[in-house]
Amino acid sequence: MNATFLRVLGAAALALLCTLPAAAQPARAPLLSARAWVLLDVPTGNTLTAHQAAQRQPPGDLVKLMNAYVTFLAIAEKRMTLDSEARISAAAFAAPGRDGARMYVEPERSATVRELLRGMLVAGGSDAAVALAERAAGSQAAFVDRMNAEARRLGMDDTHFANVTGRLDPQQYSTARDLARLAQRLLADFPQHVPLFGEREFVYNSIALANRNRLLWSDSTVDGLMAAPLGGGVGSIVATAARPRGQGKDAFERRLVAVVLAAPGEATLAQEALQLLNYGFTDYDTLRLYRAGTVLSRAEVWKGNRSEVPIGVTADVYVTLPVDDLLRLGERGLRSDVERPDPLLAPLTRGAPVGRLRITAKGETVGSAPVVALEGVAPAGPFGRAYDAVRLWWRRQ
Repeated sequence: MNATFLRVLGAAALALLCTLPAAAQPARAPLLSARAWVLLDVPTGNTLTAHQAAQRQPPGDLVKLMNAYVTFLAIAEKRMTLDSEARISAAAFAAPGRDGARMYVEPERSATVRELLRGMLVAGGSDAAVALAERAAGSQAAFVDRMNAEARRLGMDDTHFANVTGRLDPQQYSTARDLARLAQRLLADFPQHVPLFGEREFVYNSIALANRNRLLWSDSTVDGLMAAPLGGGVGSIVATAARPRGQGKDAFERRLVAVVLAAPGEATLAQEALQLLNYGFTDYDTLRLYRAGTVLSRAEVWKGNRSEVPIGVTADVYVTLPVDDLLRLGERGLRSDVERPDPLLAPLTRGAPVGRLRITAKGETVGSAPVVALEGVAPAGPFGRAYDAVRLWWRRQ
């Protein structure tokens, strides 16, 4: 298959390069005391640093992130709303046991889905988690099946769920890498619900419930997602932060996700998560090369009612690299190539994939994004299709 290449040096990249900080000595990635960790750059999906990221671990209360994802799906599918009432069963009331986190719902009473989400995400309430599962799927077992189905769909290949509360079970496990992927999808798929993760406190039945994510108090750029004690003085966290980048019309937010699993003590857990976030924001920088809707080129189309179509990107395109590497871009250059099949044949629908944008620096791929048709192209009439078929035949000779 032949490919057509388009070289584009992003003007936005050049503008942002002028604002990069002064060069600094390369810093080593943090070495933490936790069992496993991952630092994910959300816009690009790049892993900036990791340790034992694929090692299976008991996720504890972090399973409630998938509980939230499936609940948000049920809302999106219009099977319930945030204001829907959920009856609190005896099983939900008893779910936290003696020492588990609870929202303090009362049996045989009702709470709204919104209240239960807040109770689960702010306080880690296992009673709220069971009530949501029963309201969304009819039973905990059915809800767990949906959780596992979504894990497979999201590519969480080393994750399996056995319950909705995080109760220790040998058949329940996940990894730092999979939890980072889940966090990324929560942020991307349900941005309207993200503020729930950043609430510091939730008052229910006159009881003030504090968020266990200590970073919400220590860093104003942190706005989620969840901290989870695992028992025995050990805890895990999935933390996310967004910090501003650029100025004026070129301003955007850089967002990172830090996953730290099995760190000794709450203070250490928060400190190590923040250490990862600060490393990502300080030692790496992000360029926004193209905005959503940017036309990269006008491609020739065959057998259509028009001879060319604008092709481009439907989402902002970012590149994240170490600061020192970005400072050298003026010397070695940044190259963007559109790789696409040739010829393009009608019909083409708007948004149809037609290739891939590949961004390279000194011959190495540093980013990529799908390229689509930004307008539709209908098929030509019989004569036009036949004429182009003959032209293509001659072209291939």
